[in-house]
Amino acid sequence: MGKFYSLELEVAGELGANTSMDSSVHPPLVFTLHFIFSGWRGDDLLECFPCYIATEALMQEIKNTQPSGCVFDEMIIEKSEQFNELYPNTMLPNFKWLKVQGEAGKDDFGISSDNFLIVSERILKILKNFNLNECEIEEWKV
Repeated sequence: MGKFYSLELEVAGELGANTSMDSSVHPPLVFTLHFIFSGWRGDDLLECFPCYIATEALMQEIKNTQPSGCVFDEMIIEKSEQFNELYPNTMLPNFKWLKVQGEAGKDDFGISSDNFLIVSERILKILKNFNLNECEIEEWKV
């Protein structure tokens, strides 16, 4: 079995009013994701508990490896007034919803018991070719 890594990702916004979820369970189950950017330092993979989003370019690279434990889906993206004031000339790339469905330490993508994103070594190699300047990466022990 290869190595696995926990990722503590940039949080660049919040869930919007059009997010549909069941918060009676933990972590909440999200059915429709509406993400509102309030800032963005340029990372290609972001989190907003309990969701993860990836740039379309990163999604394509990940999908090329036929990973286990995730699927991608559409989402609603919006910029906050604060974002527009602070970053008036910033064009956001297309983002896709990274739905993590795997088992941490077994699949390429999983969620640890303390709600960290866990990725396999082969996925980490892909991620390192993209911008993850705000991400803290640590080896994760199963």
